[in-house]
Amino acid sequence: MTNLLLHNTLTRQKEKFEPIDAKNVRMYVCGPTVYDFAHLGNARPVVVFDILYRLLKRHYPRVTYVRNITDVEDKIMVKSKESGEPIESITKRTTQAYHEDMAALNALPPDIEPRATQHIPQMIKMIETLIAKSHAYEAEKHVLFSVPSMANYGELSRKPHDELIAGARVDVAPYKKDPADFVLWKPSMGDQPGWDSPWGHGRPGWHIECSAMAGEHLGTTFDIHGGGLDLIFPHHENEIAQSRCAHDGAPLARVWMHNGFLTIDKDKMSKSLGNFFTVRQLLAKAPGEALRLALLTAHYRQPLDFSEAALEKAKQTLDRWYGALRGVSAVHIEPTAVPHAFEAALLDDLNTPNAIAELHEMANALNRASTPAEQAPIKAQLLTAGAALGFLQQDPEVWFKGAMAGGPSDTDIETQIAARLAARKARDFAEADRIRDALAAQGITLEDGPGGTIWRR
Repeated sequence: MTNLLLHNTLTRQKEKFEPIDAKNVRMYVCGPTVYDFAHLGNARPVVVFDILYRLLKRHYPRVTYVRNITDVEDKIMVKSKESGEPIESITKRTTQAYHEDMAALNALPPDIEPRATQHIPQMIKMIETLIAKSHAYEAEKHVLFSVPSMANYGELSRKPHDELIAGARVDVAPYKKDPADFVLWKPSMGDQPGWDSPWGHGRPGWHIECSAMAGEHLGTTFDIHGGGLDLIFPHHENEIAQSRCAHDGAPLARVWMHNGFLTIDKDKMSKSLGNFFTVRQLLAKAPGEALRLALLTAHYRQPLDFSEAALEKAKQTLDRWYGALRGVSAVHIEPTAVPHAFEAALLDDLNTPNAIAELHEMANALNRASTPAEQAPIKAQLLTAGAALGFLQQDPEVWFKGAMAGGPSDTDIETQIAARLAARKARDFAEADRIRDALAAQGITLEDGPGGTIWRR
């Protein structure tokens, strides 16, 4: 049995993970609403739950990871109206960009990626079930979930009823029986996207989408449901309410996991503050692997303060790790298991800071090792542990010479290095220094050694 401990938001404590079916661990993570480029806050849960996905795959024969695409939502409609771009064009373009950006962060794709627009019949069926069980009601072409009909509503967020109403961000409407009631179905007007239903032409509310998609692909009750801390209420609270009431009290998920908030230089990320970063913007400044490391330096449940200085520090850390591997590129290795201390850190509620500390130790040990016999097992461990976190999968030369936007090409750099060598042979050291300084100004570092000059970006 795997001794995996996970913090369960539902119980507020760390628990030993016991899968419903050890032959197939099932996990659902809330995905993006596709109306614009993914921002840094969208990226953190993707990277966090990618670590969990990789960990589960090492310990169980099968893992079914579902992460949805929300492609019908009011934000998309607003974007279409403002830009004049058709909704289908927006969702197709931004979904493709999301896939590209997450792949650049070395995040594995989910096993199943359901789209809300492809699951409307399942949503309608679930709403009909809730109405039949007296947990929902129709009012003025809307269908609403009746919060008072569920005795233990609020068990995830643990908020009293008045706070639930105040924080629900739900429309105040005269047709509601209770202020906390939330929309399951709403009418669509004019050119708004909509589908025929027993309650007229309309579209689903946000919360019912995830309940229906999770149920369709993972069953009534599954193992793990993940997402950001901001989704606990109202989204995940309402998912629980809909699903439990539709399924006679059966839990939606055994374990609920939430990653902490992200700030930028100690401030909340906001366009008005000028500190709003999309993943694509940051990928133009640093490799995706460096951005991934910056997102894993804090424990996933803790707040993460991001800065460009933190991104640069992550890049320097990866330079050191790849540098250690670069020095032993000719050393042959055999496959090895994930090092015990490293894996123990991840099994303890995904303690990535401790796992990263183990990578530092391995890289330092590799630098100290002096013979191939000493270097080979350490190199194998470093590569295996790195892969477990989604790092160190590039050839070190590719890492150090990876072109960034606007930088000089490999050919230009090699030409300048050859010119510098010629200047040194001619004892024109001023010209040699000028070339070195010019390359340094473009972010190119030269390292002279017994075997000649090597370079890195």
